[in-house]
Amino acid sequence: MSELYELPNGWEWKKLGDITTELSSKEQALKCHDKPYLSLENIESYTGNIINYQTVKESNIIGTCSNFNSSSVIYSKLRPYLNKVATPNFEGVGTTELIVFLPKENLNKYYLAYFLRSGSVVAKIDASSYGAKMPRASSKFLRALDFPLPPLPEQQRIVSKLDLLFEKIDKSIALHQKNMDEANAFMGSVLNDVFGELEEKYEKTPLFDVADVNRGKSKHRPRNDKKLFGGKYPFIQTGDVRNANKYIDTFTETYSEFGLSQSKLWRKGTICMTIAANIGDVAILNIDSCFPDSVVGIHSENNSNDFLYYFLLTLKQQLESQATTTAQMNINLKVLQTIGVPIPPLPIQQKTVTYLDEIFQKIEKIKRLQKEKMASLKALKASILDSAFRGEL
Repeated sequence: MSELYELPNGWEWKKLGDITTELSSKEQALKCHDKPYLSLENIESYTGNIINYQTVKESNIIGTCSNFNSSSVIYSKLRPYLNKVATPNFEGVGTTELIVFLPKENLNKYYLAYFLRSGSVVAKIDASSYGAKMPRASSKFLRALDFPLPPLPEQQRIVSKLDLLFEKIDKSIALHQKNMDEANAFMGSVLNDVFGELEEKYEKTPLFDVADVNRGKSKHRPRNDKKLFGGKYPFIQTGDVRNANKYIDTFTETYSEFGLSQSKLWRKGTICMTIAANIGDVAILNIDSCFPDSVVGIHSENNSNDFLYYFLLTLKQQLESQATTTAQMNINLKVLQTIGVPIPPLPIQQKTVTYLDEIFQKIEKIKRLQKEKMASLKALKASILDSAFRGEL
């Protein structure tokens, strides 16, 4: 544990477990019926607002569920929802991946919620989380956290000031997000107009006649076998496609020689389309890479792959509507076999790409500026929180 800093007069250090009660009682699912049920994805990541909740029915949940009430502070302990914090104003139940804290009488629940969102606390929890595939926070670790506790009136003053400051910052963040959404919508409108005009002039050709279309390969089981990874061959996953800015040149995993032997190395210039989890995301390989069967590789020798990339961007909503849902959304190659592409002569394809590239780059510049401003505002929130818990607000 890091050395504790000096607190203002009247403040004292406490362990979080000493000033809260953890509501660890879990009801059998049968007793949870007809109660508001809160899942992790329905807690907004940054503000902690509860976006939505459902009423538990017999088929909704198996096993156990956690109880919470309007005095509780809810903490999400499982990645990718790790560090989400909410302060419900109703009584209900939720997944057992929630840690439910009930503040004692000398602790303001909103002050506790802000503490759990502070940068230094989040960093400590991240560093202590365990589990390779889906890391989770330890309830024991959270209870042992050192907590700077001022008198209750000072807590209330700090909460009021944070509420006021964060309301202004969140409005600015929302405005920048709106600008990004509008930029995306504009690009989508341009794409629809361009390919709408091309469809009027040129007959559609089946995608499978225009390009080679094949699923990625990852035959070995289990998929997370350590001997598959750690080599020199980039291994592209659905998240890498989603996060790419047209071209994929960054990655989070690599395959070993063994990994390559049970997969395939796709060449630079291949279009990647996701068909599981995040359906219909598209990007172009800027490096030779492997990818699993949740990604489809598309490549044409006789047509512009950049032209096909822009056309495939217009299909996301259509593909999502045709996806089936089991553990996660997915589509198969039969869906792609129904797709037709308006194919003009190659010079017109290239001219179209030049036009769309110019607009795309301008849109991306706007989005990049908005992201930078949002990141600065979120950093400001983190700085304000850390100051608040040092008694400097």
